[in-house]
Amino acid sequence: MPTVLLVEDETELARLVIRELEGAGYAVRHAADGPSAVREVADSTPDLIVLDWMLPGFDGLEVLRRVRQTSALPVLMLTARAEEIDRVIGLEVGADDYLTKPFGSREFIARVRALLRRHERLQEILAADRAEGTTTLNLGPLVVDPSAHLARLDGEPLELTRTEFGLLHLLLRNKGRAFSRAYLHDAVWGEPAVEGDRSVDNAILRLRKKLGDLGDTIETVWGVGYRLSQPKGRGP
Repeated sequence: MPTVLLVEDETELARLVIRELEGAGYAVRHAADGPSAVREVADSTPDLIVLDWMLPGFDGLEVLRRVRQTSALPVLMLTARAEEIDRVIGLEVGADDYLTKPFGSREFIARVRALLRRHERLQEILAADRAEGTTTLNLGPLVVDPSAHLARLDGEPLELTRTEFGLLHLLLRNKGRAFSRAYLHDAVWGEPAVEGDRSVDNAILRLRKKLGDLGDTIETVWGVGYRLSQPKGRGP
């Protein structure tokens, strides 16, 4: 049974939302202020957070910022602030969806279900991308053998760190697929990226240098992240 953390200081609304969530088959925990919400997330990670904007202690945006430092949990923000700029701020800080008060119970439950399905699907994709497999892969003069955890370029072993090897292997298994920096960090490092973290960019920079002429095959996708392309003038 998925667990939802409701962060809401209005007692009557909290009771209504808890009743709707439990009626839809979810376990519910409740926090009535910002500090309590952060502690709840740290103590026992829920599957989804329903987060009010205006809270005692500190507001929902601050809760969201702190949660996003360590977690990619789906977050649905509830707020009476209906201006477009408010929705944009909430989404840019890291909310996955946004519902303005007053709202209907059917739409609310539908959004909760949609967020949980999306998160479950993302976890399935991440699990598949983290499973390196055993197939040896080639890119021109580059050979990557995941069973031996070995990469060779023009027959010579490449000295790669674990994360560099993980990045190279993930990109090579998915030539042409664009990955966001956040997704690469989650898939290779095994944890969500902290805001401002440059680990992915730095690892890509080192990897490009070690690949020499093949370094240009790791392309920057502006506004997204990175992808691996086919070497120019070479077949598959």
